[in-house]
Amino acid sequence: MRGREASTRIPNVLSIAGSDPSGGAGVQADLKSILASGGYGMAALTALTAQSTRAVSGVHVPPLGFVRDQLDAVASDIRIDAVKTGMIGGAAVIAEVVGWLDALAERPAVVVDPVMIATSGDRLIDDDAEHALHDLIARADVVTPNLPELAVLVGEDVAGDWPAALRQARALAERHGVLVLAKGGHLPGPACPDALVSADGVLAEFAGRRIETRSTHGTGCSLSSALATLFARYGDWVVATGLAREWLRGAIAAAEALDVGGGNGPLQHAHALWRGDGVPRAATERWWCDAAPVRAAIDAGSFVRGMTDGSLDREVFEHYLAQDALYLRAYSAVLARAAMLAGDEDERAFWAASSATCIEVELELHRSRVGEPAVAPSAETAAYLAHLDAAAAAGDYGVLVAAVLPCFWIYEDVGRRLATAAHPDHPYADWLGTYGDPAFAEATRRAIRIADRAATRADPDALGRMREAFLASCAHERAFFEQRPARHADAGAPRPDGAHAVV
Repeated sequence: MRGREASTRIPNVLSIAGSDPSGGAGVQADLKSILASGGYGMAALTALTAQSTRAVSGVHVPPLGFVRDQLDAVASDIRIDAVKTGMIGGAAVIAEVVGWLDALAERPAVVVDPVMIATSGDRLIDDDAEHALHDLIARADVVTPNLPELAVLVGEDVAGDWPAALRQARALAERHGVLVLAKGGHLPGPACPDALVSADGVLAEFAGRRIETRSTHGTGCSLSSALATLFARYGDWVVATGLAREWLRGAIAAAEALDVGGGNGPLQHAHALWRGDGVPRAATERWWCDAAPVRAAIDAGSFVRGMTDGSLDREVFEHYLAQDALYLRAYSAVLARAAMLAGDEDERAFWAASSATCIEVELELHRSRVGEPAVAPSAETAAYLAHLDAAAAAGDYGVLVAAVLPCFWIYEDVGRRLATAAHPDHPYADWLGTYGDPAFAEATRRAIRIADRAATRADPDALGRMREAFLASCAHERAFFEQRPARHADAGAPRPDGAHAVV
C-alpha cells in the first residue's frame, strides 16, 4: 500500500517489541502512538520487562516458539501494512523475527527501533543480540537509533556534535541500504535537530529547540511506531517523518499534565486527540478538506451533472474544450517552471514529464475534437492562468507546487466518477473514456506527495501561502468548469474574480 490511496483506510500496524508495565514505553507506548497517529495497533511480545520510570529491574524472554506463534497468528488473519520492531530479547528471537519477515508473501513497511539502551541508561540486550540486530536492520526501510545506539551499531564513540551524528547515520545507511533517522536528543545544548539520512546523504533535516522536561520515557518507541503508521497512511518517509516528529514534540510538551512516576515520565500520547485536533494529517489532506465546499459545488454544477447524464449542450462542451486547450498550453509552461525550481532530481523529472504530457497527449486530444483553438481566453481562463503565472513568477517552489496541484487532483477526482458514467450511447462516451486513467491517477498521487514534502520544509508563513494558493486554484477550477459561451452565460455561474473568496 503506497501513496495517498493509503490514507483512505486505517492502516494495520504491528509492533514487535517488549512490554513496559509502567505504560510509557514498549508495546504499551507503541499502541498508544499507533492509535494517536491514525492506525490500528497490534502487538507481538518478544520480551517482558520489570521496569518503572526510574529503572529496568528484570527482563524475561518468552519461549521462542511462542514468539513465532504470535506473529503467524496475526499474519494468517490480518493485513499488515507496517511493522515496527522495538526491544527484542535475544539473538534467537531476532533470528525468528527475521525469518518471519522473510517468509511473508507481501512485505510491509518495516521500521526498526534498535532498542539497546533505555532512556534511563540501562542496557536492554546482550552482546550476541547486538550482533544479530544487524540482520534485522538489513530488512528495514528505516532505522531509528538514538545516538548511543547509533554509536554501537557503527562501532564508534557516541557522536559529540551533529555533523558527527550525520556521518555515523550515513555510514549505517550505507552498510545496510536503509534510511536512518538521526536524532539529536542526546546532544548538548538547546538545539535538538533530526534528519532522515540515506546512503547518499541527508534527505530531509528538521531543526528544533530542546523541550526542557524529564518526561522522555518511551520517546524512541513512540516516534518509531508513529513513523510506521504515518508512512502506511501517506507512503512517503519524508512526509511521515515530519508529521511523526511534530506529533512527538507535542506529546513531550504536553507530558507535564501527567503525574506518573518519579523518574523520566511518559509522554502524553493523546494530547492532540484530547484537544480535539484529531490524528496528524498531511498538509494537502487538510487543504483538501478545507476545499470541500468548492469541490461539492463542482460536483453539483451543471457541467459535471450534464457530462454525467449526457445532457450537456454541445456548444458548451466545445467551448470548454477550446478553453481547456488554451489552458493546457499555458499550464505546460507553468509546470516547466516548477521543474526549474525543483531542487530534487526526481521532482524535476516529474514536472518536466508532466509539462510535456500537456502538449503531447492532452492537448492533442483536444485538437482532434476542436482543431487548433482560434478563440481568446475567457475571463475564467484568463483569471486562472494569471493566478498560476503569479505563483510561477514569485519563485517560491512550495507555493507553485500547491497552486498547480488542484488541476491534477480535482480533475482526477471528478474524472474517476465521470468515467463510470460512460456507456455506448452516451454522447461524450469517447471523452469520458479518457478519465480514470491509472497513469494519471499515479501522477496525481506523485504530485500530492511532492506538495506534502514541500509543506514539510515550509515555515508557518510559507505554509499559509501554500494553502492560499491551493484553495485559490480550487476555486478557479470551479469557475473554469462552469464557464459558458457568451450566449449561454448564466448569471448564477461563479465569477472568476470570486475565485479568491475562499482564501
